[in-house]
Amino acid sequence: MKAPQDIILKPVITEATTDVLPEGKYTFSVAKDANKLEIADAVEQLFDVEVTKVNTMNVRGRAKRVGRYMGKTASWKKAIVTVNPDPAPGKDGKKRKGTIEFFDGMF
Repeated sequence: MKAPQDIILKPVITEATTDVLPEGKYTFSVAKDANKLEIADAVEQLFDVEVTKVNTMNVRGRAKRVGRYMGKTASWKKAIVTVNPDPAPGKDGKKRKGTIEFFDGMF
């Protein structure tokens, strides 16, 4: 079993992702071999929220050119995680949060 920090690599912050923040949808770059259950567990452990839905997609690397040389950016996996705004108490009985604090100031 991987650590949650190895599954959730970094947040993806773009105009499109900040538009869906009020709906409770948060976007992350995740490990390419992680599945939806592992992603949901990692987000719940790291941010103490209740995950209701996880959508994943593989993003292809783009062709880039520097002078006369062609190259390619790395491909990666993106996960859009939907968080329950009215979460039930956790397994330990503590109250969970309805949002992820890192993203709170963006909308």
